[in-house]
Amino acid sequence: MTDHVDRKTRSLIMAAVRSEDTKPELAVRKIVHAMGYRYRLHDRKLPGRPDLVFVSRCKAIFVHGCFWHRHTGCRYATSPKTHVAFWKAKFSYNVARDRRNRRELKKMGWVVLTVWQCELKNPKKLTERLNEFLAN
Repeated sequence: MTDHVDRKTRSLIMAAVRSEDTKPELAVRKIVHAMGYRYRLHDRKLPGRPDLVFVSRCKAIFVHGCFWHRHTGCRYATSPKTHVAFWKAKFSYNVARDRRNRRELKKMGWVVLTVWQCELKNPKKLTERLNEFLAN
């Protein structure tokens, strides 16, 4: 199957993909802030630059897109039909990097939570999960 847009348009689309302040991240930040918690954003001193950092609690939250970070069993973790080798390598690298960052943070004494994009479909359940993570 070929791409439905030309190369220049595809390049513009891919260049617009954000790594910070994504819609899922902003939604999680809004929920956490409404719960009364305060946090730092993208602490450069920590492995993987977690999206939300709670320094006094030694807790960090990553907000991952299901497509880019390969949420296992998720319907949003589809694979492109073109350039299969490129995407397979890209996704493998992302997953390995995420695993390495979590491991390094845990070695440093941090507690880590990953929030998946698809979890935003049920805000009530996500709020409960975040509250349980942050309360202890």
